[in-house]
Amino acid sequence: MKRILILPLVLVCLIQGSMAQVTPKWVEKAKRAVFSIVTYDKNDKMLNTGNGFFVSEDGLALSDYTLFKGAQRAVIITSDGKEMPVNVILGANDMYDIIKFRVAITEKKVPALTVATTIPAVESATWMLPYSTQKSIACESGKVKDVSKIAGEYHYYKLGMPMKDKMVSCPVMNPEGQVFGISQKSSSADSVNTCYAVGVAFAMSQKMSALSLGDATLKTIGIRKGLPEEEEQALVYLYMTATQLPGEEYLKVLDEFIIQFPNNTEGYYRRAGYNIANAKGDETMLDKAAVDLEQAFKVAQKKEDAYYSIAKIMYAYQLEKPEKTYKDWTYDTALSNVRKAIEIDPQPVYTQLEGDILFAKQDYAGALASYEKVNASNLASPATYFNAAKTKELMTADPKEVLALMDSCVTRCPKPLTADYAPYVLERAQMNMNAEEPRKALLDYDEYFKAVNGNVNDVFYYYREQAALKSRQYQRALDDIAKAIELSPKDLNYQTEHAVVNLRVGRYDEAIQILDKVINEDPKYAEAYRLRGLCKAQLKKTDDACIDFKKAKELGDQNVDTLLEKYCK
Repeated sequence: MKRILILPLVLVCLIQGSMAQVTPKWVEKAKRAVFSIVTYDKNDKMLNTGNGFFVSEDGLALSDYTLFKGAQRAVIITSDGKEMPVNVILGANDMYDIIKFRVAITEKKVPALTVATTIPAVESATWMLPYSTQKSIACESGKVKDVSKIAGEYHYYKLGMPMKDKMVSCPVMNPEGQVFGISQKSSSADSVNTCYAVGVAFAMSQKMSALSLGDATLKTIGIRKGLPEEEEQALVYLYMTATQLPGEEYLKVLDEFIIQFPNNTEGYYRRAGYNIANAKGDETMLDKAAVDLEQAFKVAQKKEDAYYSIAKIMYAYQLEKPEKTYKDWTYDTALSNVRKAIEIDPQPVYTQLEGDILFAKQDYAGALASYEKVNASNLASPATYFNAAKTKELMTADPKEVLALMDSCVTRCPKPLTADYAPYVLERAQMNMNAEEPRKALLDYDEYFKAVNGNVNDVFYYYREQAALKSRQYQRALDDIAKAIELSPKDLNYQTEHAVVNLRVGRYDEAIQILDKVINEDPKYAEAYRLRGLCKAQLKKTDDACIDFKKAKELGDQNVDTLLEKYCK
């Protein structure tokens, strides 16, 4: 065979058999898109090393999922030795061992491979490019031996070429210099002559969704996850990360959302809310929030929604009672904004916020007027009727009027009552007590108890005991106050109430024993002396009773005067 003289910088591919051929012209440029990857664990110790390659000039890249499993951070090292961090994970598939991610590039653009738009034919020529820092590079060449379908529209390739060490996740190229596959670790015994590649189109199809936070494959990777590409999916993802990610990580998600969707107001509102919540008097963070609110208003397509959202944020800010109000972020400014929204479109949800702001300003008449408008609309709900009821209660309205609104509230709750709505019934129970309807209150307490599956505290038992006592259901009262004491044995008020119930049913000796213990615990408990004196008076021990009445008077009990006059003349 005639020896061919080759210039030193010309690249040579080693192909099957003894035949040699000149490397395609595109190899020199294409190899610059291939990089090495180093991943690190939670202790920042090296976890794995491997390969990957860029598929876009802005840092989009592909590699194998195994390389990233358990990684807390990763860096790539380019063919010219530059190191860049992996910024976000954009999708992964553990079955086909592929991952898509974005690198935080340190220059305007990086060398990237062009993704093939056509499927290579069987027996067509193909090349595999390994990572190299050398000016010359040895690549593997061979032929496509088989093409099979995966995931419906994508492809998997069997290649007639050797699979050398450290060539997993290298790009597999067609004769035009386009990448169509990503090489995979071979399970074949004949890795000398055969290897496999999954289609790059399939790897590129991996993406984040609203449910990616719960994806088991992605959870094994500690590197930050990117946003879904679709705006609606990204919005849902944003809502979910608010409660599942630490503050700083959530802020990065917000920043990325705003960059990715600059005309969506939700990102600005949420970032403003984050900065307000974490400002703690730092005006620079409030300045950032103000800028976000201005930008949100600017890009908002519906200005009424913008007025409403800004009003809601200012209202929430004032509810936290800041030591010093930032600029004009007052209830009045919030009210002005929401009324501008109502002017444009009088939606009930805007009117609801108007009522809430007026309520906070203690303008209860104004708040009630707003709530009544909401209750006359399709937005009426248990919550809106509850707001109206509480407002009337604060206006010292007739308790029966308040109860009528609470009845409307509870009527709108789902049946059977669930734990989410149970607090409304508990509130009505207290209102029934205020309206001198203890038997109705007792029914509400029982309904609440059932709705929460008996998960109640000592205070609940105390209040239900009060309703039972006023309803003259004395055994129930005794049982409930005993339960309250069991849950909070050091509360002397409960023990005193236990004595009161015993007194009401004529168990004077039992009541005295309880009060003796109370007085022993707190010798200055005036009410206990008065009650013990009353028990002794009922037992015709008038002299002893008067001693207790006088002690109660001495300790400041204002309710003992009539007893002194009656028994101690």
